[in-house]
Order: sequence, then C-alpha cells, then structure tokens
Amino acid sequence: MTSTPKRAFITGITGQDGSYLAELLLAKGYEVHGLIRRSSTFSTERIDHLYQDIHALNRPLSLHYGDMADGNCLSRLIGQIDPHEVYNLAAQSHVRVSFDQPTYTADVTAVGTLRLLEAIRDHRDRTGRAVRFYQASSSEMYGKVRETPQTEDTPFHPRSPYAVAKVYAHWATVNYREAYGLHASCGILFNHESPRRGETFVTRKITRAATRIKLGLQEKLFLGNLDAKRDWGFAGDFVEAMWLMLQQEEPDDYVVATGETHTVREFCEKAFGRLDLNYEDYVEVDPRYFRPAEVDLLLGSPSKSKAYLGWQPRCSFDGLVNKMIDSDLNLAKQEQLIQHATG
Repeated sequence: MTSTPKRAFITGITGQDGSYLAELLLAKGYEVHGLIRRSSTFSTERIDHLYQDIHALNRPLSLHYGDMADGNCLSRLIGQIDPHEVYNLAAQSHVRVSFDQPTYTADVTAVGTLRLLEAIRDHRDRTGRAVRFYQASSSEMYGKVRETPQTEDTPFHPRSPYAVAKVYAHWATVNYREAYGLHASCGILFNHESPRRGETFVTRKITRAATRIKLGLQEKLFLGNLDAKRDWGFAGDFVEAMWLMLQQEEPDDYVVATGETHTVREFCEKAFGRLDLNYEDYVEVDPRYFRPAEVDLLLGSPSKSKAYLGWQPRCSFDGLVNKMIDSDLNLAKQEQLIQHATG
C-alpha cells in the first residue's frame, strides 16, 4: 500500500531558490505546487526541465496563477492545495531596485508574507490541518552589522527598503509562531548564487560579462562597490537547509551561511582568472551602482544549522565561481553562434 505523498506549496517557484527547492522536493517524492504571477510572457525557464523529470518519475508539479498582493487568492490556493508545507520564497528581491520601488517591495515582501501567514492560520482553524511554514529571511536584515560573524541573536539594522521589508516578514513569522502556535521557521540565508541567478545580481553580472568579454561579445563591465564583502554559497546547498527546518519537531530560526567572506573584487578576480583574463583590464567602477546606504560586510555563523539541522555547505567559493563561469561560457558560445548565423 503506497502512502500519500506530502504536498508542498512554493511561492517564488520560478526564481533561483524556488527551482532548486522544487527539484529537491520532487526527488524526495513530494507533490509540488508553485505560485506564479500572470504576465504576457512565460517566466518558467528555470523549472521547465523539471517536467521531463516528473513524467519519468510520475511525480506531479502544478503551477497556480496568483500574487502575493492578493490575500483572497492566497487563501483560496491554501484551501485548494491543502499543503503539508509552505515555503515562502516570493519577494521583490533586488536590493538596489527596492530603493526605486519601496512601496511595491513592502507590499509584496512584507505584507505579502503576512497575507500568507493569515491564509495558513485560517486554513488550520477551519480544517484542523497543521501546515508547516518556511520564511525566507535575509542576511540583508543585519545591514550595518553590530557584530561579526552574525548569528541568530545579532540585532538587525536594515539598510534598504528590501531589508526593512524582510525584517517585517521575519518578525511577523516569529509572531505567528508565538501567538498562534504555527510551525513557522525562518532561514536567515546569506548570499547564495548559482548559474540560475538573475543577470542583474552582481555575481551573475560578473560571470555573464566575463564570458562575453572572453568571446569578444562585450568590452567592459561596470560595477559599484568592489570592496563590499559577502558570504557567498551555492543555492543548491541552501535549499536543503530550508527543507531540514520543516522536518524538525519544533520550529526555530537558523542562519544559513558558509562562514567565509569574500569581496566583490575577489569574485571578479576568480571569475576572470578562470578565463585567463585580468579583471582590472575590463572592470570599471560606476557610481550609479552604489546604494544610497551601503552594506559593507556580511559574514554568517552557520553553527546552529550545523548542530541542530546537520546541514553544511558542500560547494566551495571557487567551486561556485567555476559552476557559474562554465554555465555562462556555454551561454556566450550560443550567443556567438547566433550572431555568426545572422551575419
């Protein structure tokens, strides 16, 4: 007799983290549901490959149109899917853009989380079905850091509308855990990258430009603060920590990080060096890319995640850069072929 698979609902499933998490859950036998926004163009390229896997493995993946700004829609979907686990990865997640769109960022990233928590609480109260909830908190919440490395107890000092919104969402999750007894956990994830990272984020911007420069498709790369220090890991490793949090008997908050810090300059040096190029010949600083309030240093302590979840990152900093360069080099070669074919 086969048991009924667990059902998971992922907001932000078409993003970097959502795609890796969907892969992980499908491999574990879950029935996976994802929230996508309606638009005039498809934005599912990060998860399109999963449909081949689910047909081979007979494991369902369903996408549902909706929006974090629509509380009624979220309530309807929670009732319809009746999930065992909800992973909230949806956000306006670009820090620099949040300065240009602060109200939208707050509505989706902060209040959107509250709408989802309310939908889960209402569903439990109506049906008696407990739902486990994961909130994607961010190292950006630490902002102007009070101590290094940052831990679960380090005070927050957000330095962008995005970070402020994430602090709201984080504390809303903690409040619903304490006030209503929800199994709600927050993963304070430090920077995590991959070949699926959006091209406007600095790491992908670097690897995309370096490979295009190598093939003569681009001449220069313009960046902001090269001395900003970040704790960079691989997104494929980090989603495992998300899943592990919801398998614990008691909910809690965990820092997910590598425990190492590197500058943007180091990332450039590694990426261009992988292609036998000197980044100093191609990278120029452009003040337009500086944030109004800069975050200079982020370095997380993953001690609690290692001790309680048994989690640790597998991919090194060098390995991460190599993954991204190798992927983007293939992409640049395809671009080059198209250019040659079209004359």
